[in-house]
Amino acid sequence: MTTEISGNKKSFFNFSLKKEIIKAINELGFNHPTPIQEKVIPHIMSSNRDLIASAQTGTGKTAAFGLPLLDTINTENPNVQALILCPTRELCIQITNDLRSYSKYLKTINILAVYGGVKIEKQFKSLKKEPQIIVGTPGRTKDLIKRKKLFIGKTKRLVLDEADEMLTMGFKDDLEYILKASSSERQTLLFSATMTTKVIGVTKKYMNNSLEISVARVNKAAENVQHVYYMVQAKHRYEVVKRIADMNPDIYGIVFCRTRRETKDVANKLINDHYNADTIHGDLSQSERDEVMRRFRKGQLQILIATDVAARGLDVEDLTHVINYNLPDDDEIYVHRSGRTGRAGKKGISIAIIHGREHRKLKDIEKTSGISFNKQKVPNGLDICKKRLYALIDKIEKVDVNEEQIEQFLPYIYDKLNWLDREELIKHFVSTEFNRYLSYYKNSKDINEESHGSVKTHMRKRNRRKFYNSKKNNRKNRRSNKKRTR
Repeated sequence: MTTEISGNKKSFFNFSLKKEIIKAINELGFNHPTPIQEKVIPHIMSSNRDLIASAQTGTGKTAAFGLPLLDTINTENPNVQALILCPTRELCIQITNDLRSYSKYLKTINILAVYGGVKIEKQFKSLKKEPQIIVGTPGRTKDLIKRKKLFIGKTKRLVLDEADEMLTMGFKDDLEYILKASSSERQTLLFSATMTTKVIGVTKKYMNNSLEISVARVNKAAENVQHVYYMVQAKHRYEVVKRIADMNPDIYGIVFCRTRRETKDVANKLINDHYNADTIHGDLSQSERDEVMRRFRKGQLQILIATDVAARGLDVEDLTHVINYNLPDDDEIYVHRSGRTGRAGKKGISIAIIHGREHRKLKDIEKTSGISFNKQKVPNGLDICKKRLYALIDKIEKVDVNEEQIEQFLPYIYDKLNWLDREELIKHFVSTEFNRYLSYYKNSKDINEESHGSVKTHMRKRNRRKFYNSKKNNRKNRRSNKKRTR
């Protein structure tokens, strides 16, 4: 049985959640439940029936399963009562932090995150404190069970979050091991953005009489996201990213790359060019990844470079830009990427950097997702210099002047700059920050490729090759004929 759901203006009070939980979520700004919360919360609180929910990141599914789990925990019971599995360390940490925020007034609730990349001995010690809720990645969870440090034979609820991603990443065997090790009387709650063949296989094998809930894709054709593309040669991709950053002084975005090596390369170039940028990838330790994400969330980094795998589970508010350094292989992944910006009523922009032969791929994304891309010209040097100059002037105009603190330095400043008249002073002051843009873009080239007409360009190149090959073959034939006549 599948239920299609849509939202209304119900209150969280309608679910009879504990007053401590209501107080915590009110402080977090939760006013009305999302569509998935409206169906999932009362189901978990009133039924032991398994649940299959089709829902993407951003629909509020963590609270959907997290709030009723917290509400129904028996603090007198020392066993692990709920196990939540998710594909990545970052998502594991995020879910744990969310649950701790929801339960801040439930003092006796103990929630533990278990994942790879940290010393397992530390997690051994934490398990001795008898957590009621475990949030873990499949690999580390299985390892702890095999070592007999984690016992889930009496676990009442098992949540599979982003089940499709876990199976895509190769965790099928780990998941099956964990499912077999858990209580046969457990309630299984499965959440997945897409119902792939592998996901359906798991549901058929390990779930019975499930209630199925479907939530419309919230990121599909998001109204607040503008989708644009720049068409350049592949070798100019980094230059496009640089120009986007220079054209948008207040940029706060993610650059998605295809490979780990590419993320490192782009990040190193941006850092060397003096941008507040960094990367997350599989070669970083967990503490290093956590530090990068802490800086990014606090706005100390303007640009984060990541692969889709490394960025899974990252939920950062107020992103202005999503930049696709490469288009993903899967159209759904583009939708997921772009949905990271333009949230909470704010505007966002999703940019695709492509070369001529990728235009067809762009059309495929448009067809499958309902998105409409607009072609834009990569800004030239003059446009960027103008934008940076006006941004600087605007910043100077609006800066708060602390008269009291600066007063003691004014005599020296006046004496030092006395030889400059008003016009010269303005020129000198502006040039201190502006000169590097003028210098870099002085001889900058137009890197835009012809639009779809690049098909024409491709045909011209092919015809040119045919012409030269024909001439080459004719010369060969003439030489061979001469030899034969001798």
